[in-house]
Amino acid sequence: MPNNSPLHALSDITSSLKRYHLVGVLGWQDIRQRYRRSALGPFWITIGMAVMIATIGIVFGQIFKSPLYDFFPFLAIGTILWSFMSTVISEGGTGFIVSEAIVKQLPIPLFVHILRMVWRNLLILAHNIVIFPLVLIAVGRPLEWIALLSIPGMLLTTLNLTWIALLLGILCTRYRDLPQIVTSVLQVAFYLTPIMWMPKLLPDRAGSYLVDSNPIYHMLELVRAPLLGSAPTTLNWTVSIALAVFGWTLALFVYGRYKHRIAYWL
Repeated sequence: MPNNSPLHALSDITSSLKRYHLVGVLGWQDIRQRYRRSALGPFWITIGMAVMIATIGIVFGQIFKSPLYDFFPFLAIGTILWSFMSTVISEGGTGFIVSEAIVKQLPIPLFVHILRMVWRNLLILAHNIVIFPLVLIAVGRPLEWIALLSIPGMLLTTLNLTWIALLLGILCTRYRDLPQIVTSVLQVAFYLTPIMWMPKLLPDRAGSYLVDSNPIYHMLELVRAPLLGSAPTTLNWTVSIALAVFGWTLALFVYGRYKHRIAYWL
């Protein structure tokens, strides 16, 4: 099997998955180092996000004339998920760069560093998600059984984010200006994605075009829609699954071809 083949890349990914214990330890260590000697630890992020959601919810709820019963939960879960998604994408671009010392000194599969970053952000997401039930209680809105559909939706969304992080990790290691470009693109994507605004506020034709052509919206909606009491649409599932198939195929080819050059680019 050639060293630059997709099968070789798949073998590296499989080896990384078998080292799930190492991934877990490294992810926890990242969290502990970041918030060492802090009494609240990662809950500082949760507190900051809760304050931001409350402020934006009150202000933009009045601007858009949206009832808090609908807008507040929509904004809360959208902001929490966007924070997770955008952080995985942006940190994915520097996933290999920040692990330069380990990459050069230890013979572990490179994909471990991407999994470590994804796991770390899943832990932060677990802290932030506690805001959502508090928002539901505040507006008197129940959490329905359909919310369980968010579990497979979250798995598929995380699967998509992982191949994006892997691909960006390779490209940004080679081209060091790309992380800044990724950050700028994410800022634009934030305003184009219905997070602070609800899709029903847009005109039908413009809203349909802006939302349906946005892949981030479809990944977001797989998790958000069930938590808000509705099932994701067939289009949401179709686009997300197609992205996963196409994205992982591309990522495997690129990773297989350039995996052995990453250490030299660092």
